[in-house]
Amino acid sequence: MIEVVGLNRIGKDEWCALVATSHVATWFQTPEAFEFFSSLSFIEPFGCAVITNGRLKGVALGCIQKDGHALKRYLSRRAVLFGGLLLSDDITTEALKSLLFGIRGNLRGKAIYVEIRNFNDYGRWRKTFEECGFSYEPHYNVLVDTASTETVNGKLDRNRRRNIKKAMGNGVTIDANPTEADLRRYYAMLETLYHTKVKTPLYPFEFFEKLRQLPDSRFFMVKSPEGELIGGLTCVCLKGRSIYAWMACGDDQRHRELSPSVMANYAGICYAAENGFPQFDFMGAGKPDDGGYGVRDFKLKFGGELVEQGRYVCVCNPLLYRIGKLGVKLMKRL
Repeated sequence: MIEVVGLNRIGKDEWCALVATSHVATWFQTPEAFEFFSSLSFIEPFGCAVITNGRLKGVALGCIQKDGHALKRYLSRRAVLFGGLLLSDDITTEALKSLLFGIRGNLRGKAIYVEIRNFNDYGRWRKTFEECGFSYEPHYNVLVDTASTETVNGKLDRNRRRNIKKAMGNGVTIDANPTEADLRRYYAMLETLYHTKVKTPLYPFEFFEKLRQLPDSRFFMVKSPEGELIGGLTCVCLKGRSIYAWMACGDDQRHRELSPSVMANYAGICYAAENGFPQFDFMGAGKPDDGGYGVRDFKLKFGGELVEQGRYVCVCNPLLYRIGKLGVKLMKRL
């Protein structure tokens, strides 16, 4: 018997047990992630689970996001599932189909499209996803092997190694316990980055305030020899699996000799190697047809592996989806 239920119908213990045994588990599909997303005022979490003969076999957890004023919010309604679905290794095709149709039913009328951002390889289930209306879109990621500090340093690009050595020699420090003032300075830097380069909305400051309170979060703040905050990295961790680099920035133009963006990411990678996390996940490196994608090149110089784990997209309203994509392109150009 296959049953699809809301996340409030499954026990935390069995949910955590599935996280511990699934080969496609990420932090973003854990009970802790659900509690975090539920605490945010600007995001509406959603999710469902599939149970087969009384045993939990899959969890889908995501957020409905909207941006800007009333019209823009209406046209930007999307459901994003970070990390991919949490699936048992022996989930049946029928159970997975039930979960995917459960996602679509859960979001009927609430989202223009659904995007599942995979942080693992879901190739074995691709046919099932597509049969349920989820098309595959290629998307790159960079994964760094953090089995040991020797492994990390041995794979660094020569120029990256030089950047790190020079920055450390010039007195750069890493602060893993940011103050309120540090966090606000970091947020201001992110705002500038998202406005000038990323060209997508940044979460409100509330996101960082509440994330800092989580046991699974990590902040690596880069400071100049004078104590000025010049860069930072926000991460979340899944014990024994991976550290996920959620957001990073650095004032590289004013502090070229200190390489703040490099040092922020290197701090997170070293932390993973020193604390038993076998992998550092950069959480995306663009689409294959992006051409000269500078961010991808930046991430690869840390010695990581370029992988294509892709995304699954289900368009719920094709007309509004086309209008929304056109609007995003126009805004980025402007």
